[in-house]
Amino acid sequence: MRHFPPRRIVCLTEETVETLYLLGEQDRIVGVSGYAVRPPQVRREKPRVSAFVSADIPKILALEPELVLAFSDLQAGIVADLVRAGVDVHVFNQRDIAGILAMIRTLGALVGAAEPAEVLAHGLERRLAEIAATPRPSARPKVYFEEWDDPLISGIGWVSELIEIAGGEDVFPELRHRQAAKDRIVSAEAVREAVPDVILASWCGKRVVPARIRARDCWNEIPAVRDDRIVEIKSPIILQPGPAALTDGLDAIVTALWGEHSSLIPSLRA
Repeated sequence: MRHFPPRRIVCLTEETVETLYLLGEQDRIVGVSGYAVRPPQVRREKPRVSAFVSADIPKILALEPELVLAFSDLQAGIVADLVRAGVDVHVFNQRDIAGILAMIRTLGALVGAAEPAEVLAHGLERRLAEIAATPRPSARPKVYFEEWDDPLISGIGWVSELIEIAGGEDVFPELRHRQAAKDRIVSAEAVREAVPDVILASWCGKRVVPARIRARDCWNEIPAVRDDRIVEIKSPIILQPGPAALTDGLDAIVTALWGEHSSLIPSLRA
């Protein structure tokens, strides 16, 4: 980087965009992912330069970034092209709540905003702890989170953890540490045998169709289907490993699990 902190940053995923806005460092952002929607004004304030596994490299280079922020091995091809072009890149790889909080603190340090980042991360930690400690009105419901519908893919690490914090029981907790989606594929039979009380679905960028879930062979026997407890959670608030998942995403899970009783959780009103 020619300057510290970097004055021109391109964000190839949404969570770093949201974090920089929350830290008051949004003026450093000169380009964003096309999936960036938080906060809403980012869509009119910042040029879009990438999808998720593809990017407009000439457009990025024309913005003269001093730092590009990327996420995971899925963006390795983009990163390689940028590094060959002489651009500094930092690749985050957070897959659980601890990793999300570390990302916030690390990003704060990278932009010279370590203190505000610590305040943000600590506030999120405190909120998570308060929600986790809140007494529930009944036993923990069993929850199946569906990240994709064909093949069936269960929730990644931070999603599984948030289900537990919200007061639910993930029916496939053993899969939470498997980073690749292909390693979290489950069978329709396995879901039936897990007898979830609630099905949460977020089909990674496309609209969830509950009727398709209800129509699966023998799924009418599943309590969640029988009792009409199939709930979509929008991808931007749960499948992005950043502040959105720990705030609006968690709130959506709590509401889906507890409905009218979710008002008993004071942190939702914070």
